[in-house]
Amino acid sequence: MSEGVEWALHSCLNLTWVEPGRAVTATKLAAFYELPAAYLNKQLQALTRAGILTSSSGPRGGFRLARGPEAITLLDVVTAIEGPDEAFRCDEILRQGPGGAAEVDYRQTCLISQGMRRADLAWRRELAAQTLADIKSTVERQFPATPQNTRNRLAALRA
Repeated sequence: MSEGVEWALHSCLNLTWVEPGRAVTATKLAAFYELPAAYLNKQLQALTRAGILTSSSGPRGGFRLARGPEAITLLDVVTAIEGPDEAFRCDEILRQGPGGAAEVDYRQTCLISQGMRRADLAWRRELAAQTLADIKSTVERQFPATPQNTRNRLAALRA
């Protein structure tokens, strides 16, 4: 998984604490963690294409969540950044090995491929079961100053 997933998840979480109706520029979101703005902007654009964020231009423009944090799963963000493909890709190397047969679909019969697919499915189920609202709630419980600290820091950063 690329670092863009981590950046996207943290940026989305920070956007949950922004005042309703307000947008935050990519520059500010990047400066929050000292990330390269151009690269983070690519991740934010991917989130916008996936319907997780909305973007607007102009002096009050920037990014905001497109829907409530309870309707955004961790899997939504991962898929927006990494794409929908499975983490493991079976290239069917058994076909070239001893006893390999051209007519066999080794993606279906290979025990390694099956095991990796089960693991990928379990991972995706876990990510789909957790929403941004779940993470937000846990952070607020464990670190109650975070929402206000986030708003203060974003306000202090230059656009």
